[in-house]
Amino acid sequence: MNAYLLLAMAIAAEVVATTALKASAGFSRPGPSLIVVAGYGTAFWLLGLVMRTVPVGIAYAIWSGAGIVLITLLAVLVYRQVPDLPALLGMGLIIAGVVVIQLWSNGGGH
Repeated sequence: MNAYLLLAMAIAAEVVATTALKASAGFSRPGPSLIVVAGYGTAFWLLGLVMRTVPVGIAYAIWSGAGIVLITLLAVLVYRQVPDLPALLGMGLIIAGVVVIQLWSNGGGH
């Protein structure tokens, strides 16, 4: 399977797990707690598969950058936690960094 498809799946699993982490209320609610454990387990397993072919720094930059942006979007929609302008600018810089790595880095593994 394509490493970047696996990476997208790892990102999705991590986003689901992190969103459920808040709902777990400190692991006091079993349903969301199970989602957290399963989601992070799946995310790290998939990330490990990705790192067989994609350099660790590149894989982690994409994984964490995309995760930050997606989790922030879900936090807005699910928990009504709206980021301020500096947070939005920072996320824009993260996205720009991932784009630069993908388009111009020789270490991108593509």
